Amino acid sequence: MVTLADLQVRSLGASSFDSPLATYVKGRTTNEYYVGEDDRILYDDTLALIASRGVTMDELPTFESGGPRQRIFFDPATTKVGVVTCGGLCPGLNDVIRAIVLELHTHYGVRDVVGFQYGYSGLIAANGHDVVKLTPEFVARINERGGTILGSSRGAQDPVAIVDRLVELDIDVLLVIGGDGSMRGAHHIGAEVEARGLSIGIVGVPKTIDNDIPHIGQSFGFSTAFAKAAESIKAARVEVEAAMGGVGIVKVMGRHAGFIACYAALANHDADFVLIPEVDFALDGDNGLLALLAHRVAERGSAVIVLAEGAGQDLIPASDRLDASGNAVLGDIAAYLRDQIGKDFANRSQPLTMRYFNPGYAIRSVPADASDSVYCARLAQTAVHAAMAGRTDMVVGRRRHRFVNVPIPFVTQGSHSVSPDGDLWLSVVESTAQPFDMS
Repeated sequence: MVTLADLQVRSLGASSFDSPLATYVKGRTTNEYYVGEDDRILYDDTLALIASRGVTMDELPTFESGGPRQRIFFDPATTKVGVVTCGGLCPGLNDVIRAIVLELHTHYGVRDVVGFQYGYSGLIAANGHDVVKLTPEFVARINERGGTILGSSRGAQDPVAIVDRLVELDIDVLLVIGGDGSMRGAHHIGAEVEARGLSIGIVGVPKTIDNDIPHIGQSFGFSTAFAKAAESIKAARVEVEAAMGGVGIVKVMGRHAGFIACYAALANHDADFVLIPEVDFALDGDNGLLALLAHRVAERGSAVIVLAEGAGQDLIPASDRLDASGNAVLGDIAAYLRDQIGKDFANRSQPLTMRYFNPGYAIRSVPADASDSVYCARLAQTAVHAAMAGRTDMVVGRRRHRFVNVPIPFVTQGSHSVSPDGDLWLSVVESTAQPFDMS
């Protein structure tokens, strides 16, 4: 059971400086623009859960509210901030970089902001990557393009060497934009900083196109990703409706979580079947995918399958290879399904025209849409507020429509996934009319 202690964000020390934003927040009541030091957001969201804990109000697990403080830890005039983007690409990375630089420069008066190239690799001096000076002029239009101007990479690096580099460059704050693996790396960097007794803040902006980081609400880039995936599903529908015995397979990202597949399918109701890692399915039998697909095509003339990349891995041989992040390399479930569907339709003497769509890398590389751009800016601003207030070993997120500061260990101890018993999956099943049980 989550306790109040699990949600306590670590601080570098007492705040000794008046915030440059104090004139904006002085006299305001607690709201999304100004937070008091004792302002907290409840972890549990139902009365039954709260009552079941049997603790006093002061003991209830609560998140620290994100936002500007009237007193801050770092002196903006002497503060130097580093920014790094890690892991795979995701819509909105440049939006976050831009918002960080503008918030630091315009509102806090921090003039010394640098970017490290190619993820944590750029924080290793021996790798020889140049440090990029980040100014408002340099980042002014970067939000209009996808990817990251700083480059990125996967894989862990030595935290000792990274902290050596931070000390060498007089970095006071490192803002890490990355997924769960990157946040684990940030935690190790923070632990090394603490072991040396240094006052360097480590603050994360959690990035995951799969939306699989827990306790932070929705991750940035996700709404852009599923909107683009929905376009591919619509294209698949057009293709298969124009073909004899048309079957379209749209493969989307989602190693362990099927959120993109679910939301993209719900966006336009063009999917007949949604297959995700969290819900097992069988190929054979009266209630297996092959029989259901053949029946749907015979009945309606065509069908579209939305396939998360991590779905159905139990149906194909397991891989013993690992990627740069240490994740098992997934088997090609899409190729296997295409082969099995082709054989099944041939055995039934049923006409088949197969169309396959894999928009994965195109989705990752597009600029953020308007909704995501706003979210990226607000997450970045919340991260800057936390960093300047001396918070460390934490990530920013959004709960109950409020921005919150969350300890890194709390978000990296598990993962966020689609619940087979939850209302999201129920909505998908209701939209596609596929059976609950396809095993």
